Amino acid sequence: MVYEKKPWLKYYGSVPHEIDFPRKTMYETVMTAVEEYPDSIAYDFMGRTATYREFKEQIDRCADALAGLGLKQGDRFTISMPTSPPGIICFYALNKLGAVASMIHPLSTESEIEFYLKISKSRFALTLDIFYDTFKRAADKAGLEKLIISRIQDYLPLPTRIAYWAAKGRKTPPVPTSDKVIMWKDLVIKGKHPAVPAAKVDPDELAVILYSGGTTGTPKGIMLSNYNFVSQGMMCAQWVGLNRDYGDMLAMLPIFHGFGLGVCINAVLMSGGKVILVPVFEAEMAAKLMKKRPHYIIGVPTLFEALNKSERFNKADLSCLYGCFCGADTLPRAVKERFEAIVKRQGGNVKLLEGYGLTEAVTAIMALPLTEYREGSIGIPFPNMLAKIVKRGTTEEAEPGEEGEICVSGPAVMLGYLD
Repeated sequence: MVYEKKPWLKYYGSVPHEIDFPRKTMYETVMTAVEEYPDSIAYDFMGRTATYREFKEQIDRCADALAGLGLKQGDRFTISMPTSPPGIICFYALNKLGAVASMIHPLSTESEIEFYLKISKSRFALTLDIFYDTFKRAADKAGLEKLIISRIQDYLPLPTRIAYWAAKGRKTPPVPTSDKVIMWKDLVIKGKHPAVPAAKVDPDELAVILYSGGTTGTPKGIMLSNYNFVSQGMMCAQWVGLNRDYGDMLAMLPIFHGFGLGVCINAVLMSGGKVILVPVFEAEMAAKLMKKRPHYIIGVPTLFEALNKSERFNKADLSCLYGCFCGADTLPRAVKERFEAIVKRQGGNVKLLEGYGLTEAVTAIMALPLTEYREGSIGIPFPNMLAKIVKRGTTEEAEPGEEGEICVSGPAVMLGYLD
């Protein structure tokens, strides 16, 4: 068959044709980055930064705290958070313990939250104080054992914390704590707990549950392993050239989505780069953060369309950009051309390239090469991935130019759907 010969390899340039993926957990791969770059910045949240050494300490403190609550290897834990330090700290802490992270939209309705808690069989959950009322009602119906509440201001630098409190924080009612409702600050930041070792985990076991969009019915839980995430992260890193020197990502996509969690967070942290965390996408805020000189912007068409309209973005220094990728939906040509024109005018020299992915394979598994633009193309498969167009309802390869369905296989493909 044509696809088995991988005719796309001739466009790879310096990207390796095959990658030998380590049989490690996500926590272990990030710890490798900690060992290599302990003093490099792991994340920047509205001006509050943490080095890789500090990030490790935060993850380990969280893991110790969760183990102290009774969380065990294999337990399910729902994270319902924006792209923020508690969300990613908790994610890697769960991974260290061998627990399963179920990632959901923080703006989910009460009935949706109840559904996600029940289908995932979550014992514990983490959300923000501003979502407490809705989440608590759903948690009670679902029989959740512990609800941990974080606040945005917990990780803001002092001046920003004061400004946030004056504008929004003081409007949020205090959360009534109890045996079942615990504040993140008391549990993780201030709490002291016995240290626990990393669990011995089979990389092929369930590690993360993401959810399909539910556009054709009830959302499906998609079961993903450490090997799925590690392989996808390494493929993506090799494709775009992520490393310590060119690894700063403007992380505007949500962590409940594979694109945000797998590419903007995990691929970067595995590579020793820096994630610039953006909790809520606002074009002006994103444009303001360009002063932090990110190398990569990865997003969806509406994100790039909003940046095009931003007066601040139109005036920003964009010479720092090394790669820009768009996925999740069709990119209108006018949006692409406008974005590229702005970047060029403001000192940059990158194309807005498209890719293709699906949550069933974490996220992106093919994209245009950085050096090979092709109009109207979603690109070519990443290393170790196979893709072909098949005749509808079959696995029979379609002829060139024939309409069909995309069929993919490789190390990033899911374990299966959640029952």
